[in-house]
Amino acid sequence: MSCQGCSFKDIGATGNLSSKYDWLSDLPDTSAVSDMVEVQFKATRKEFFRNTEKLSLQRGDWVVVAAAPGHDVGQVTLTGYLAEKQFRLKIKNPARYELLHIYRKASPLDLSRREEARKREMPVMIRARQIAKDLGLDMKIGDVEFRSDNGKAIFYYIAEGRVDFRELIKVYAREFGVKIEMKQIGARQEAGRVGGIGSCGRELCCSSWRTDFTSISSEALALQGLSPSAQKMAGACGKLKCCLLYELDVYMEAGQEFPEELLNLETSRGIAKPVKTDFLTKTVWYSLDLSGGEKIYQLPVSEVRRIIQENKKGIRPDLGIPDKPVNEPSFVLGSVPAEPSEEQPESRKKVVRKNKFFRNKKTGKMAGRV
Repeated sequence: MSCQGCSFKDIGATGNLSSKYDWLSDLPDTSAVSDMVEVQFKATRKEFFRNTEKLSLQRGDWVVVAAAPGHDVGQVTLTGYLAEKQFRLKIKNPARYELLHIYRKASPLDLSRREEARKREMPVMIRARQIAKDLGLDMKIGDVEFRSDNGKAIFYYIAEGRVDFRELIKVYAREFGVKIEMKQIGARQEAGRVGGIGSCGRELCCSSWRTDFTSISSEALALQGLSPSAQKMAGACGKLKCCLLYELDVYMEAGQEFPEELLNLETSRGIAKPVKTDFLTKTVWYSLDLSGGEKIYQLPVSEVRRIIQENKKGIRPDLGIPDKPVNEPSFVLGSVPAEPSEEQPESRKKVVRKNKFFRNKKTGKMAGRV
Protein backbone atom coordinates (compact mmCIF):
# COMPACT_ATOMS: atom_id res chain seq x y z
CA MET A 1 0.00 0.00 0.00
CA SER A 2 1.25 3.46 -0.78
CA CYS A 3 2.06 6.16 1.70
CA GLN A 4 0.65 9.67 1.56
CA GLY A 5 3.68 10.89 -0.36
CA CYS A 6 2.97 8.38 -3.15
CA SER A 7 -0.71 9.19 -3.46
CA PHE A 8 -2.28 10.90 -6.44
CA LYS A 9 -1.84 14.65 -6.81
CA ASP A 10 -5.07 15.22 -8.73
CA ILE A 11 -7.48 14.02 -6.04
CA GLY A 12 -9.77 16.89 -5.25
CA ALA A 13 -11.98 17.56 -2.28
CA THR A 14 -14.49 15.04 -3.54
CA GLY A 15 -11.98 12.22 -3.22
CA ASN A 16 -12.26 11.15 -6.88
CA LEU A 17 -9.65 11.02 -9.61
CA SER A 18 -10.31 13.87 -12.01
CA SER A 19 -7.98 12.39 -14.63
CA LYS A 20 -9.81 9.06 -14.84
CA TYR A 21 -11.52 8.51 -18.18
CA ASP A 22 -15.27 7.91 -17.92
CA TRP A 23 -16.01 4.90 -20.11
CA LEU A 24 -19.73 5.01 -19.30
CA SER A 25 -20.34 8.68 -20.15
CA ASP A 26 -21.93 8.00 -23.56
CA LEU A 27 -24.41 5.33 -22.43
CA PRO A 28 -28.13 6.08 -22.90
CA ASP A 29 -30.32 7.00 -19.93
CA THR A 30 -32.16 3.89 -18.72
CA SER A 31 -33.69 5.34 -15.56
CA ALA A 32 -37.14 4.71 -17.07
CA VAL A 33 -36.39 0.97 -17.14
CA SER A 34 -35.47 0.74 -13.46
CA ASP A 35 -35.41 3.15 -10.52
CA MET A 36 -32.41 1.43 -8.92
CA VAL A 37 -29.31 3.56 -8.29
CA GLU A 38 -25.81 2.54 -7.21
CA VAL A 39 -24.17 5.05 -4.85
CA GLN A 40 -20.51 5.10 -3.84
CA PHE A 41 -19.33 6.36 -0.47
CA LYS A 42 -15.79 6.43 0.89
CA ALA A 43 -13.21 4.35 -1.02
CA THR A 44 -14.79 1.24 -2.57
CA ARG A 45 -17.96 1.00 -0.46
CA LYS A 46 -21.05 1.00 -2.71
CA GLU A 47 -24.70 0.44 -1.89
CA PHE A 48 -27.96 0.34 -3.84
CA PHE A 49 -31.01 2.61 -3.41
CA ARG A 50 -34.38 3.30 -4.97
CA ASN A 51 -35.07 6.57 -6.75
CA THR A 52 -38.65 6.82 -5.50
CA GLU A 53 -38.73 10.62 -5.91
CA LYS A 54 -38.07 10.31 -9.68
CA LEU A 55 -35.07 12.61 -9.49
CA SER A 56 -33.12 13.33 -12.66
CA LEU A 57 -29.82 11.64 -11.71
CA GLN A 58 -26.66 11.16 -13.69
CA ARG A 59 -23.33 9.53 -12.92
CA GLY A 60 -21.28 11.83 -10.70
CA ASP A 61 -24.21 13.53 -8.96
CA TRP A 62 -24.02 13.86 -5.18
CA VAL A 63 -27.16 12.69 -3.38
CA VAL A 64 -28.48 12.43 0.17
CA VAL A 65 -29.64 8.89 0.90
CA ALA A 66 -31.46 7.24 3.77
CA ALA A 67 -29.51 5.33 6.41
CA ALA A 68 -30.64 3.13 9.27
CA PRO A 69 -31.11 5.47 11.07
CA GLY A 70 -30.08 8.91 9.81
CA HIS A 71 -28.78 9.88 6.39
CA ASP A 72 -25.57 9.83 4.37
CA VAL A 73 -24.09 11.57 1.33
CA GLY A 74 -22.70 9.64 -1.62
CA GLN A 75 -21.98 9.88 -5.33
CA VAL A 76 -24.04 8.22 -8.05
CA THR A 77 -22.04 5.64 -10.02
CA LEU A 78 -24.75 3.72 -11.93
CA THR A 79 -28.41 4.25 -12.71
CA GLY A 80 -31.26 2.35 -14.32
CA TYR A 81 -30.65 -0.90 -16.12
CA LEU A 82 -26.90 -1.09 -15.37
CA ALA A 83 -27.48 -0.50 -11.65
CA GLU A 84 -29.98 -3.34 -11.53
CA LYS A 85 -27.60 -5.67 -13.39
CA GLN A 86 -24.82 -4.78 -10.94
CA PHE A 87 -27.17 -5.41 -8.04
CA ARG A 88 -27.93 -8.93 -9.25
CA LEU A 89 -24.24 -9.58 -9.80
CA LYS A 90 -22.92 -8.36 -6.45
CA ILE A 91 -25.73 -9.18 -4.02
CA LYS A 92 -25.83 -12.90 -3.27
CA ASN A 93 -29.17 -12.86 -1.46
CA PRO A 94 -31.36 -10.03 -2.86
CA ALA A 95 -34.34 -11.02 -0.71
CA ARG A 96 -32.47 -10.09 2.48
CA TYR A 97 -31.07 -6.82 1.12
CA GLU A 98 -32.95 -3.74 2.32
CA LEU A 99 -33.28 -1.19 -0.47
CA LEU A 100 -33.55 2.29 1.04
CA HIS A 101 -34.46 5.38 -0.97
CA ILE A 102 -32.80 8.61 -2.07
CA TYR A 103 -33.96 11.80 -0.40
CA ARG A 104 -32.67 14.53 -2.71
CA LYS A 105 -29.62 15.88 -4.48
CA ALA A 106 -26.91 17.07 -2.12
CA SER A 107 -26.63 20.80 -1.40
CA PRO A 108 -23.37 22.68 -0.68
CA LEU A 109 -24.26 22.47 3.02
CA ASP A 110 -24.53 18.67 2.79
CA LEU A 111 -21.13 18.45 1.10
CA SER A 112 -19.50 20.68 3.71
CA ARG A 113 -20.86 18.47 6.51
CA ARG A 114 -19.51 15.47 4.68
CA GLU A 115 -16.05 17.02 4.59
CA GLU A 116 -16.26 17.79 8.31
CA ALA A 117 -17.01 14.14 8.98
CA ARG A 118 -14.05 13.08 6.81
CA LYS A 119 -11.68 15.27 8.83
CA ARG A 120 -12.54 13.31 11.98
CA GLU A 121 -11.54 9.95 10.52
CA MET A 122 -7.73 10.13 10.72
CA PRO A 123 -7.40 11.22 14.38
CA VAL A 124 -10.14 8.78 15.38
CA MET A 125 -8.35 5.91 13.61
CA ILE A 126 -5.08 6.69 15.41
CA ARG A 127 -6.83 6.82 18.78
CA ALA A 128 -8.81 3.64 17.96
CA ARG A 129 -5.57 1.74 17.32
CA GLN A 130 -4.19 2.87 20.67
CA ILE A 131 -7.32 1.70 22.48
CA ALA A 132 -7.23 -1.72 20.79
CA LYS A 133 -3.57 -2.09 21.75
CA ASP A 134 -4.28 -1.12 25.38
CA LEU A 135 -7.00 -3.79 25.54
CA GLY A 136 -4.56 -6.41 24.23
CA LEU A 137 -6.63 -7.32 21.16
CA ASP A 138 -4.89 -9.07 18.27
CA MET A 139 -6.36 -6.89 15.54
CA LYS A 140 -5.53 -3.90 13.36
CA ILE A 141 -7.83 -0.98 12.64
CA GLY A 142 -7.30 -0.47 8.91
CA ASP A 143 -9.71 2.41 8.25
CA VAL A 144 -12.50 4.45 9.80
CA GLU A 145 -15.49 5.84 7.91
CA PHE A 146 -17.84 8.39 9.47
CA ARG A 147 -21.34 8.81 8.15
CA SER A 148 -22.03 12.29 6.83
CA ASP A 149 -24.48 13.08 9.64
CA ASN A 150 -21.78 12.17 12.23
CA GLY A 151 -24.16 9.70 13.86
CA LYS A 152 -22.31 6.49 13.03
CA ALA A 153 -18.76 5.31 12.34
CA ILE A 154 -17.63 2.11 10.63
CA PHE A 155 -14.35 0.64 11.90
CA TYR A 156 -12.69 -1.68 9.39
CA TYR A 157 -10.32 -4.11 11.07
CA ILE A 158 -8.01 -6.97 10.09
CA ALA A 159 -7.55 -10.02 12.31
CA GLU A 160 -6.24 -13.54 11.81
CA GLY A 161 -8.82 -15.21 14.04
CA ARG A 162 -11.93 -14.35 16.01
CA VAL A 163 -11.79 -11.24 18.19
CA ASP A 164 -14.03 -10.50 21.17
CA PHE A 165 -14.48 -6.75 20.76
CA ARG A 166 -17.54 -6.29 22.97
CA GLU A 167 -15.56 -4.26 25.46
CA LEU A 168 -13.86 -2.42 22.61
CA ILE A 169 -17.20 -1.22 21.22
CA LYS A 170 -18.19 0.16 24.63
CA VAL A 171 -14.93 2.10 24.89
CA TYR A 172 -15.27 3.41 21.32
CA ALA A 173 -18.86 4.58 21.89
CA ARG A 174 -17.88 6.33 25.11
CA GLU A 175 -14.73 7.84 23.57
CA PHE A 176 -16.14 9.07 20.23
CA GLY A 177 -19.84 9.56 21.02
CA VAL A 178 -21.20 7.82 17.91
CA LYS A 179 -22.82 4.52 17.01
CA ILE A 180 -20.13 1.91 16.29
CA GLU A 181 -20.10 -0.73 13.57
CA MET A 182 -17.20 -3.19 13.20
CA LYS A 183 -16.44 -4.76 9.79
CA GLN A 184 -13.72 -7.34 9.24
CA ILE A 185 -11.79 -7.07 5.98
CA GLY A 186 -8.84 -8.86 4.40
CA ALA A 187 -5.52 -7.62 3.11
CA ARG A 188 -6.90 -7.16 -0.43
CA GLN A 189 -9.85 -5.11 0.82
CA GLU A 190 -7.51 -2.95 2.88
CA ALA A 191 -5.35 -2.25 -0.16
CA GLY A 192 -8.49 -1.32 -2.09
CA ARG A 193 -9.56 1.16 0.58
CA VAL A 194 -6.13 2.75 0.98
CA GLY A 195 -5.31 2.77 -2.74
CA GLY A 196 -1.95 3.14 -4.44
CA ILE A 197 0.09 2.51 -7.58
CA GLY A 198 0.84 -0.99 -8.80
CA SER A 199 4.06 -2.26 -10.37
CA CYS A 200 2.47 -1.63 -13.78
CA GLY A 201 2.37 2.10 -13.04
CA ARG A 202 -1.41 2.31 -12.87
CA GLU A 203 -3.91 2.59 -10.04
CA LEU A 204 -4.48 -0.63 -8.11
CA CYS A 205 -7.24 -2.78 -9.63
CA CYS A 206 -8.74 -3.40 -6.19
CA SER A 207 -9.21 0.34 -5.62
CA SER A 208 -10.29 1.31 -9.15
CA TRP A 209 -12.70 -1.32 -10.49
CA ARG A 210 -12.44 -4.79 -8.90
CA THR A 211 -15.24 -5.76 -6.53
CA ASP A 212 -14.55 -9.47 -6.00
CA PHE A 213 -11.36 -10.68 -4.36
CA THR A 214 -10.94 -14.36 -5.17
CA SER A 215 -8.12 -16.44 -3.75
CA ILE A 216 -5.12 -16.87 -6.07
CA SER A 217 -2.95 -19.97 -5.70
CA SER A 218 0.65 -20.47 -6.72
CA GLU A 219 -0.61 -22.87 -9.41
CA ALA A 220 -1.41 -19.80 -11.54
CA LEU A 221 2.32 -19.00 -11.60
CA ALA A 222 3.31 -22.45 -12.85
CA LEU A 223 0.62 -22.48 -15.52
CA GLN A 224 1.85 -19.19 -16.97
CA GLY A 225 5.55 -19.96 -16.64
CA LEU A 226 6.18 -17.12 -14.21
CA SER A 227 8.70 -16.92 -11.42
CA PRO A 228 7.85 -19.38 -8.62
CA SER A 229 8.87 -16.76 -6.06
CA ALA A 230 5.65 -15.55 -4.46
CA GLN A 231 7.44 -12.48 -3.12
CA LYS A 232 8.17 -11.19 -6.63
CA MET A 233 4.57 -11.78 -7.69
CA ALA A 234 3.03 -10.14 -4.61
CA GLY A 235 1.00 -6.96 -4.87
CA ALA A 236 0.67 -4.01 -2.54
CA CYS A 237 -1.42 -6.11 -0.14
CA GLY A 238 1.28 -8.76 0.24
CA LYS A 239 -0.86 -11.38 -1.55
CA LEU A 240 -0.45 -12.68 -5.10
CA LYS A 241 -1.44 -10.07 -7.68
CA CYS A 242 -5.02 -10.12 -8.92
CA CYS A 243 -3.81 -9.66 -12.50
CA LEU A 244 -2.36 -13.18 -12.46
CA LEU A 245 -5.88 -14.37 -13.27
CA TYR A 246 -6.43 -12.12 -16.29
CA GLU A 247 -4.55 -14.31 -18.82
CA LEU A 248 -4.75 -17.62 -16.97
CA ASP A 249 -7.53 -19.01 -19.21
CA VAL A 250 -5.41 -18.35 -22.31
CA TYR A 251 -2.49 -20.33 -20.89
CA MET A 252 -4.75 -23.16 -19.73
CA GLU A 253 -6.26 -23.41 -23.20
CA ALA A 254 -2.82 -23.38 -24.82
CA GLY A 255 -1.56 -26.01 -22.36
CA GLN A 256 -4.20 -28.51 -23.52
CA GLU A 257 -2.10 -29.24 -26.61
CA PHE A 258 0.89 -30.28 -24.50
CA PRO A 259 1.40 -33.83 -23.21
CA GLU A 260 0.13 -34.53 -19.71
CA GLU A 261 3.77 -34.80 -18.61
CA LEU A 262 6.92 -33.60 -20.36
CA LEU A 263 9.04 -36.74 -20.28
CA ASN A 264 12.72 -37.08 -21.03
CA LEU A 265 13.22 -37.90 -24.71
CA GLU A 266 15.37 -40.86 -25.74
CA THR A 267 17.43 -39.88 -28.77
CA SER A 268 20.17 -41.49 -30.79
CA ARG A 269 22.72 -39.31 -28.99
CA GLY A 270 21.44 -39.59 -25.44
CA ILE A 271 18.66 -38.48 -23.09
CA ALA A 272 17.17 -35.02 -23.75
CA LYS A 273 15.67 -33.31 -20.71
CA PRO A 274 13.09 -30.47 -20.78
CA VAL A 275 14.38 -27.16 -19.41
CA LYS A 276 11.84 -24.58 -20.59
CA THR A 277 8.28 -24.44 -21.90
CA ASP A 278 6.59 -21.70 -23.92
CA PHE A 279 2.83 -22.28 -23.95
CA LEU A 280 1.96 -19.44 -26.33
CA THR A 281 4.42 -20.40 -29.09
CA LYS A 282 3.82 -24.11 -28.37
CA THR A 283 7.52 -24.95 -28.13
CA VAL A 284 9.68 -26.82 -25.63
CA TRP A 285 13.43 -26.44 -25.05
CA TYR A 286 15.39 -29.64 -24.37
CA SER A 287 19.00 -29.98 -23.22
CA LEU A 288 21.25 -32.82 -24.32
CA ASP A 289 24.62 -33.62 -22.73
CA LEU A 290 27.14 -34.42 -25.43
CA SER A 291 30.86 -34.95 -25.44
CA GLY A 292 31.40 -31.41 -26.74
CA GLY A 293 29.22 -29.86 -24.03
CA GLU A 294 25.55 -29.24 -23.45
CA LYS A 295 23.32 -28.51 -26.46
CA ILE A 296 19.88 -26.89 -26.52
CA TYR A 297 17.12 -28.02 -28.89
CA GLN A 298 13.91 -26.07 -29.52
CA LEU A 299 11.09 -28.42 -30.53
CA PRO A 300 7.45 -27.71 -31.37
CA VAL A 301 4.93 -29.57 -29.26
CA SER A 302 3.86 -31.67 -32.25
CA GLU A 303 7.44 -32.90 -32.64
CA VAL A 304 7.63 -33.68 -28.93
CA ARG A 305 4.48 -35.80 -29.17
CA ARG A 306 5.90 -37.65 -32.19
CA ILE A 307 9.17 -38.46 -30.42
CA ILE A 308 7.32 -39.67 -27.31
CA GLN A 309 5.28 -42.07 -29.47
CA GLU A 310 8.45 -43.33 -31.18
CA ASN A 311 10.13 -43.87 -27.81
CA LYS A 312 7.20 -46.08 -26.79
CA LYS A 313 7.95 -48.22 -29.85
CA GLY A 314 11.64 -48.41 -28.91
CA ILE A 315 12.79 -45.94 -31.60
CA ARG A 316 15.40 -43.33 -30.72
CA PRO A 317 15.29 -40.55 -33.36
CA ASP A 318 17.86 -37.83 -33.97
CA LEU A 319 16.95 -34.31 -32.78
CA GLY A 320 18.83 -32.62 -35.61
CA ILE A 321 20.78 -29.39 -35.34
CA PRO A 322 20.66 -27.71 -31.91
CA ASP A 323 19.32 -24.19 -31.61
CA LYS A 324 21.51 -21.38 -30.38
CA PRO A 325 20.49 -19.94 -27.01
CA VAL A 326 18.10 -17.04 -27.34
CA ASN A 327 16.85 -14.35 -24.98
CA GLU A 328 13.88 -15.94 -23.24
CA PRO A 329 10.63 -13.98 -23.02
CA SER A 330 9.33 -12.85 -19.63
CA PHE A 331 6.46 -15.34 -19.60
CA VAL A 332 8.68 -18.42 -19.98
CA LEU A 333 9.59 -20.63 -17.05
CA GLY A 334 13.23 -21.46 -16.49
CA SER A 335 16.26 -20.04 -18.24
CA VAL A 336 18.13 -20.93 -21.41
CA PRO A 337 21.65 -21.97 -20.40
CA ALA A 338 24.32 -20.22 -22.41
CA GLU A 339 27.00 -22.31 -24.08
CA PRO A 340 30.36 -21.70 -22.35
CA SER A 341 32.74 -19.70 -24.50
CA GLU A 342 36.50 -20.13 -24.62
CA GLU A 343 36.99 -17.18 -22.24
CA GLN A 344 34.27 -18.37 -19.86
CA PRO A 345 35.55 -20.64 -17.07
CA GLU A 346 33.90 -23.99 -16.50
CA SER A 347 32.72 -22.93 -13.02
CA ARG A 348 30.60 -20.10 -14.43
CA LYS A 349 28.31 -22.28 -16.53
CA LYS A 350 24.64 -21.65 -15.86
CA VAL A 351 22.82 -24.40 -14.02
CA VAL A 352 19.95 -25.99 -15.93
CA ARG A 353 16.77 -26.24 -13.87
CA LYS A 354 14.61 -29.27 -14.54
CA ASN A 355 10.92 -28.50 -14.85
CA LYS A 356 8.08 -30.93 -15.25
CA PHE A 357 4.52 -30.12 -16.18
CA PHE A 358 1.61 -32.50 -15.93
CA ARG A 359 -2.17 -32.45 -15.92
CA ASN A 360 -4.02 -33.42 -12.78
CA LYS A 361 -6.28 -36.32 -13.83
CA LYS A 362 -8.86 -35.53 -11.14
CA THR A 363 -9.23 -31.75 -11.68
CA GLY A 364 -8.09 -31.56 -15.31
CA LYS A 365 -5.84 -28.56 -14.51
CA MET A 366 -2.25 -28.09 -15.55
CA ALA A 367 0.28 -28.11 -12.71
CA GLY A 368 4.01 -27.82 -12.49
CA ARG A 369 6.94 -28.60 -10.27
CA VAL A 370 10.18 -26.68 -10.23
